[in-house]
Amino acid sequence: MLNVTSLQCIRGDRSLFQDLSFELSAGELMHLVGHNGSGKTTLLRTLAALAEPAAGTVAWDGKSIDDLQEEYTGNVLYIGHKNAIKDDLTAIENLQIACVLDGSPVAEDHVWQALAKIGLKGFEDLPTRVLSQGQKRRVSLARLLLSKTRLWILDEPFVALDKAAVSLLQQVLREHIEAGGMAIITTHQDVELITDQVKCLELGWKKQGRV
Repeated sequence: MLNVTSLQCIRGDRSLFQDLSFELSAGELMHLVGHNGSGKTTLLRTLAALAEPAAGTVAWDGKSIDDLQEEYTGNVLYIGHKNAIKDDLTAIENLQIACVLDGSPVAEDHVWQALAKIGLKGFEDLPTRVLSQGQKRRVSLARLLLSKTRLWILDEPFVALDKAAVSLLQQVLREHIEAGGMAIITTHQDVELITDQVKCLELGWKKQGRV
């Protein structure tokens, strides 16, 4: 379980949100919403242990993530709104490196299979600089097909995807949740996934979040 208590994050001299508390359990998806500048990306990065809060705690299975460190980050996959891929490397090479950095290296044939499933068959061994923005996003999101982590933290994962890729990503997310995983996502797109029974956390309401 992810447990957030009295969290506050500050950018510059401005408090983005404060007294933010919520829980996320196995088999739950949370949709994070809020206007631009409300702190959505900052919150996601904080939950992924990539940024420090000004106050409050983030706990995983009852223990502070500050104490758990790699034991926590090994259970988390964070994909930001930027693709974080190297243009001079192929899709295969980018994914192999990403999996190693995630602490879960995978066999090369599994990487080829993931790229084929995500819709990049025939583009696997091309430098990613020649790919479209939608294809680059697919390379990044193919990490989900290879991940064994429990908590997925995804910042605008549907950006630049065509209709087929949006449907596939929703299916991948549903399967992860149904298998007992957890996910927190932001999206400005009207996708079927977030109209289902999911938790919704809104930032920017009286400088606090609400569930």
